[in-house]
Amino acid sequence: MGCLAKEAVQTLTNLHHSCLHLVQSVPIDTLLMAKTSSAPRPIVKSSNLLSIADLSPTEIGALLDLADTYADDTRKGSKHGKVLKGLTQINLFFESSTRTQSSFELAGKRLGADVLNMAVSASSLAKGETVLDTAMTLNAMRPHLLIVRHQSSGAVELLAQKVSCAVINAGDGQHEHPTQALLDALTIRRHLKRLEGLTVAICGDVAHSRVARSNIALLSKMNVRLRLIAPPTLLPSGAENLGTEIFTDMREGLKGADVVMMLRLQLERMNGSFIPSAREYYRFFGLDQDKLAIANKDALVMHPGPMNRGVEIDSIVADGAQSVIREQVEMGVAARMAVLDALSRNLDTSNKAGL
Repeated sequence: MGCLAKEAVQTLTNLHHSCLHLVQSVPIDTLLMAKTSSAPRPIVKSSNLLSIADLSPTEIGALLDLADTYADDTRKGSKHGKVLKGLTQINLFFESSTRTQSSFELAGKRLGADVLNMAVSASSLAKGETVLDTAMTLNAMRPHLLIVRHQSSGAVELLAQKVSCAVINAGDGQHEHPTQALLDALTIRRHLKRLEGLTVAICGDVAHSRVARSNIALLSKMNVRLRLIAPPTLLPSGAENLGTEIFTDMREGLKGADVVMMLRLQLERMNGSFIPSAREYYRFFGLDQDKLAIANKDALVMHPGPMNRGVEIDSIVADGAQSVIREQVEMGVAARMAVLDALSRNLDTSNKAGL
């Protein structure tokens, strides 16, 4: 027994020295990376993204940097399937959507999340269940990320108070659409290499546009010079207090613009007559080649979609060399990947494990 014990001790000693040698031969950077790789550095402080007000300029910059990386990696075919692996994402859209819902779905799947699209028309909401009851029901299923679009301003914030997961506002009434503002800023920055000091003209139905509100909030934080161009009936009340220049003559407003951001006429939100006719609106506020020529040479042309061709924008301009409308769709996936990644880093460890 004594010999066997000695052999066992010698074997353990040799194993200890081998392990010690192995650890010492690994570079310290590799060891630190292994230690921290399971807990990526937080990017934003908030656990939700309900409004651009939730983000500081530094956080906006960090999100754009991360989105930039995702955009480049996606074009190279790189995979990021482990970022949200094991997490559940629910897309809850009370309003119909093509671009935003599919963009969030693709973003979640590219990061490895289990994604569920909830059809409101086929849910208990169609049977009379309230939004808050639906929220609490979903919360009982322990999702990690909840993406919500609702036709009423403030509904997403109310819902976020009733759930324990991260909530992202995918558009609420006329209030905000924060991820659209992020993707627009990303698109601009990738083309013009900066945001600060640029002149951006936001044109059209500003009064009813949540896209305009989020873009005004974000671009103002990034020191962009903003102009609102619209007929008086389509300017929001208190527009003079938004820190922007206001123009009711489109040709005057486009002078010196680096970016021309067109908006969709929100006919479904209009109670009453806000424009004489679509033809008259296009004549004075539709973007055609003649009006675009007034802006800076090579000014970017943007539109959040869906477009009303021949009303808000001419097809030649929408499909022209200065248009980045298609790229906005591409950047939407990258920006939402960045938001999902950033908010997932703030989830409690217990929540990441499924609570």
